[in-house]
Amino acid sequence: MSGLFLSPGLFPVEYFRPTVEFLLREQRADGSIPWFVDGHMDPWDHVEAAMGLSIGGEYDAAARAYQWLADNQMPCGSWWAFYKEGHEHDDPRRETNFVAYVATGVWHHFLITQDKAFLNRLWPMIERAMAFVLSHQTEHGEVHWAINPDHSPREDALVTGCSSIYKSLECAINIAVTLEKDCREWREARDALGECLRHKPERFDRTWESKSRFSMDWFYPVLTGAIPPLQARRHLMSRWDTFVVNGMGCRCVSDQPWVTIAESCELTLALLAAGDHARAVTLYSWLHQWREDDGSYWTGYQFVEDVLWPEERPTWTAAAVLLAADALTHHTAASRLFTQVNVLEPAHAGSVRVAKP
Repeated sequence: MSGLFLSPGLFPVEYFRPTVEFLLREQRADGSIPWFVDGHMDPWDHVEAAMGLSIGGEYDAAARAYQWLADNQMPCGSWWAFYKEGHEHDDPRRETNFVAYVATGVWHHFLITQDKAFLNRLWPMIERAMAFVLSHQTEHGEVHWAINPDHSPREDALVTGCSSIYKSLECAINIAVTLEKDCREWREARDALGECLRHKPERFDRTWESKSRFSMDWFYPVLTGAIPPLQARRHLMSRWDTFVVNGMGCRCVSDQPWVTIAESCELTLALLAAGDHARAVTLYSWLHQWREDDGSYWTGYQFVEDVLWPEERPTWTAAAVLLAADALTHHTAASRLFTQVNVLEPAHAGSVRVAKP
């Protein structure tokens, strides 16, 4: 199927049920969700897959995924960047945006289920995770991208990673307010990080080549709300022709003939955040030519060599497809999580406000 045009109120449940079943099959008995069978897992993509399960109505399976994180959180509040068979894998580092993303997933699950007991149960995990992340925020507002086993930081920052942390701070604040916990420090950290993302480009990519060739550095500040809607459409249009291949999707990097499905789904969300609904619908409609009968999706397509590459169908790609479909159709109560900035205020200050980025 090469064209799937979605609109509010028209989530094709039967079409996406195989995708949800794919995620269920890949989840291990302990609750963890690897990239694919016999593959490694990482905390960020594990959370992404759990969000796909929540969208699919598999609340118990999603809750088990978050419980895996709670059960495997280290005393410092973090997780290793990669796991294989339940143990740290390859380079033993902790990535700050991976650690922070758990707040986004937990808030997403709560928005759909309204299960406050779930929120209460996982609050200690959220509190420790955010304390770990913010202990590595600099006085300029950015957050070091990774931490070594000896707890020393790898002192540089990524636009994409810090943008993801910016959204995670929004979600962590909302969890805290819902549970009537103090989160003033998190608000201050979010404000500082937003200012850095918008006005201090020199704080990123200081010790390596610029990551601006990656499409995520282009659209993630929009996707996560760091760039406000009034500027977002102009920002996306400034490099649209650099990254988007008509009829196929979004490139992962500007200098390679390779479109990737997950980045295309995230760009769909960014377009919705920028108010460009028509372009979002069109982009998303191209992606289902990369779908298999079991509901899984290939990572990407190399259009010069005419090959699917790599030969992988990751869980996080399937989950990104579901997240974009939810945002386009408003299927669940979490459908606007990535397309609007909504920061809760304490009860004495009013229930909800739409925050300025």
